[in-house]
Amino acid sequence: MASVNKVTILGNLGREPEVRYTPSNMAIATVSIATTYKAKDREPETEWHRVVFFGRLAEIAGEYLKKGSSVYVEGRLRTQKWTDKNGVERYTTEIVADQMQMLGGKTSGGGAEPYDMPPAGESRPSSAAPKKPAPMMDDLDDDIPF
Repeated sequence: MASVNKVTILGNLGREPEVRYTPSNMAIATVSIATTYKAKDREPETEWHRVVFFGRLAEIAGEYLKKGSSVYVEGRLRTQKWTDKNGVERYTTEIVADQMQMLGGKTSGGGAEPYDMPPAGESRPSSAAPKKPAPMMDDLDDDIPF
């Protein structure tokens, strides 16, 4: 039986990205993204998501994302088990991002170009341009007769 582990969120950064590097000099960026659900006649519910970026995507996130930035992220869920200093087993669930699109204008720290992670085992040439987004409905010619 097939399975799917796919997450899509659109929200705002709650703090500046934290970027660190592995001994092999690979960048890892961690951010917290807030999403809000608003149902009729109910108070809004805000959910916080821990998102991790790797490689070139992490470098881009660290350079361009700022607290409050709007961002669209696609990735997969990953849960890690760890033991705290008191010996208690803990779990952390996070989104491992493989695509990011910064939203908003230059004032919000975002652009409009998506950036895809290359498939595992491949690397994107540093001169490669980000993938162009699909045209939005407003961008299409208005030849529809209704």
